[in-house]
Amino acid sequence: MLVSVGYMDPGNWATDLEGGARFGHQLLWVLVVSNLIALLLQNLSARLGLVSGLDLAQACRRLYPQPVVFALWALCEISIVACDLAEVIGSAIALNLLFGIPMIWGAIITAFDVLLILVLQRYGIRRLEAIVTVFVLTIAACFAVELYLVQPVWGEVASGLRPRLTGAGLYIAIGILGATVMPHNLYLHTALVKTRAVAPARPAQARALKCNFIDTLLALNFAFLINASILIVSAEVFFRHGMPVNDLREAHRLLTPLLGATLASSLFAIALLCAGQSATITGTMAGQVVMEGFLNLRISPVLRRVLTRALAVIPAVLVLAIAGEQRSIELLILTQVVLSLQLPFAIVPLIRFTCQKQLMGSFVNGRVIKWLGIACAGLVIVANAWLSIGSLDQWQDRAWVQMLIVAYLGLLLYITVVPLYRRALAPANPEAIAA
Repeated sequence: MLVSVGYMDPGNWATDLEGGARFGHQLLWVLVVSNLIALLLQNLSARLGLVSGLDLAQACRRLYPQPVVFALWALCEISIVACDLAEVIGSAIALNLLFGIPMIWGAIITAFDVLLILVLQRYGIRRLEAIVTVFVLTIAACFAVELYLVQPVWGEVASGLRPRLTGAGLYIAIGILGATVMPHNLYLHTALVKTRAVAPARPAQARALKCNFIDTLLALNFAFLINASILIVSAEVFFRHGMPVNDLREAHRLLTPLLGATLASSLFAIALLCAGQSATITGTMAGQVVMEGFLNLRISPVLRRVLTRALAVIPAVLVLAIAGEQRSIELLILTQVVLSLQLPFAIVPLIRFTCQKQLMGSFVNGRVIKWLGIACAGLVIVANAWLSIGSLDQWQDRAWVQMLIVAYLGLLLYITVVPLYRRALAPANPEAIAA
């Protein structure tokens, strides 16, 4: 459930809302494909953590050269800041909608949610999961009511499952992909499964993997239904009335007159606040896993949270002050594209590690899973390449952009083909492999 939170954070709201308002139900199939990719990758993450005893960041530190480890760590930190930025903007918007607090002050207020995180962490992982589950169920209840008020035409909704994509929808589609399959979630999941007591024997690990698959299937499909609800509500309310919406606050304002129910707007704001706060919890945990795994560096949770939140709050406040509050949804969508661009640097190592028999033993990926993983990685990389090439025309100085693209592709190629450190491939749970 903690992992599923990353699939319904405010960044998802921005991409789902704009996708539904501009293209109706046409991008619903993108959510389906993204969810299937997420199911595969999150299960590979659980497999790596349970069998090897290493989270993804620790495995990268052990199996890649040190310069590559630092590069992967930096890219992962960028994705966490981008996710945190989406949470700051989303929570600021929700506070503005519920209490009329200016968004700049709302963004500053979110800097102090570190106190909430620290209090929750003192009660252990199970209590934290229970609290997050309450947030998720609140979001689901709000959108169940929204769907009831909207009364969608389900035949038209089903038509959105037919794959089709125009050039205008590519940017939003990649944003949906980046928002749905979040890179730091892969790191987090490999660490979370290690909080479970599993005997170091093959039957116990096989049972744990089966139970985890059921958990992941239920939680991610639950998240998919929430994302689909956001897109469907947006399509039925805004696209149907020919009103392309590019701001979460505008969506909130228009829900009441278009649906004829004040409750719709209130539920929208409450669900958005729950989404921002629950995603804050998982973002904090992912940041700790990444720093400790890549750098073997343990710092105070207070300091870690303050640094991460500062890196998100400062640019959010600057953008809101300079560009204005009306640009908030553009910033949200940009954060999701950043996440999508970073995603291959988490997927490629994950697939490589889980395909190593020396590391995974009898739980190594089979041929079908291996090629499905490669296909998922290829889909993400091709989509990102298409986006990058299409975006070159928007930059006046293309030279440095082209240099960044070359560096991006060079690092991606390197982590794909560089030989792993064989001496470090011994599993962390040798008893399990022996059994």
